[in-house]
Amino acid sequence: MTTLADPVPGGRPGDLRRGAALTADLAARGVHGIVLAYVDTAGICRVKTIPVARLEPAVAWGVGMSPVFDTFLADDSIVTTDVLGSPDGDLRLYPDLDQLVPLAGQPGWAWAPVDRITQEGERHPGCARTFLRGIVADAAERHGLTFKAAVEVEWALGLGSAPGEGFVPAVSGPAYGAVRQVELSDCAADLLAALAAQGVDVDQIHPEYAAGQFEVSVGALDPVEAADRSVLVRQTIRAVAQRHGLRVSFAPAVLAEGVGNGGHLHLSCWRDGVNLHAGGEGRYGMTAAAESFVAGVLARLPALTAVTAPSPASYLRLRPSQWAGVFTAWGRETREAALRIVTGTAGRRDQEANLEVKPVDLAANPYLALGCVIAAGLDGMTASRPLPREITGDPARYAPDEAAALGVQRLPQSLPQAVREFRADPVLRAALGPVLADAVTAVRLGEAAAVEGLDDAQVAAAYRWKY
Repeated sequence: MTTLADPVPGGRPGDLRRGAALTADLAARGVHGIVLAYVDTAGICRVKTIPVARLEPAVAWGVGMSPVFDTFLADDSIVTTDVLGSPDGDLRLYPDLDQLVPLAGQPGWAWAPVDRITQEGERHPGCARTFLRGIVADAAERHGLTFKAAVEVEWALGLGSAPGEGFVPAVSGPAYGAVRQVELSDCAADLLAALAAQGVDVDQIHPEYAAGQFEVSVGALDPVEAADRSVLVRQTIRAVAQRHGLRVSFAPAVLAEGVGNGGHLHLSCWRDGVNLHAGGEGRYGMTAAAESFVAGVLARLPALTAVTAPSPASYLRLRPSQWAGVFTAWGRETREAALRIVTGTAGRRDQEANLEVKPVDLAANPYLALGCVIAAGLDGMTASRPLPREITGDPARYAPDEAAALGVQRLPQSLPQAVREFRADPVLRAALGPVLADAVTAVRLGEAAAVEGLDDAQVAAAYRWKY
């Protein structure tokens, strides 16, 4: 597993040479500034920006940033843990040059995710990107596994308004309707062009169910790159929409009622170039290892919700019979199950088969969400955990005794309940390490306290424009 003692990014001769070459190339392409981005524990993307001429020093020495943001809430208030939340100290942000890209939706700017390093040159134990990289490295070392991952991005488009105002959908057509696609035609075309220019391969983009809602699905990558891509895609959607006079909300629940915005995770396990979710002798072509991976995720879903559904607004979305996956159940292409087995199209199943994790939204830090899901799956593999019986249809239809016999239970219905499950889960806490695990707990409880006494409509309004 990646440790704090491993070599840190930046400062190496090869990186310094690349930084110099990139500086010249970016300047020649009309780039003036670079966005250095990471996602905090609350799921907010935080940034610092530098002039393009400062890229070389940033590669060599990083850019300063306070560690206090690890315990910021979505409303920018601060909670504390034993080691985080103090005004003391500093971190260095090191841009990942492999992921640096000019922003087609923001002419004059480039973007890069960062690793956060201490002033002593060690990896910061609160860095979610470092955490995910370590989980992936550990899976390769102990299990010979690699992964392909992707994050679906759903968002609601509203007419331009001040952040404190309500939500007015920017389009009026029905879900999946041609009318809505036509109404957003110019903006969507510009978005596709911008994503293509940035090297993001888009599988599909379409109108979704809720008012003003759209979804984009992108190609799968290594989990760290997939999390990076999720952040970049949202940056691009927001920028393109703004150029068309529209506002974007990635909040789990834009309104108190109805379907919210998801951020479903798609994940497949590979060994020696073979997709373990296809071509095996288990159910729907899964290998025994893939079945145990799915079983491991299923077993830890109640605790995982503290990471994958981290906002009070998340629990306005996690309601039965809305395709949000609110029961501990799995099934093949069953969109009400929390875990959907995607087998893919005949003739391409060796490439397409994967696991979809549905109780995830875009308030989640994608690095934490992917890392914790993988950790849960690996634990299932290690224990050779068996998959329980699958379900079909809507699990909400089961009577309590029937649900109990199937092992189907409702996921947490509030953030404090999710935190209780998380605190009781040794596997997830050990995977995160004490610093990150305590930050998750403190931030979630802080968010819950911040909305105490608010009704559903007030909770939705409080988070509508935060993500």
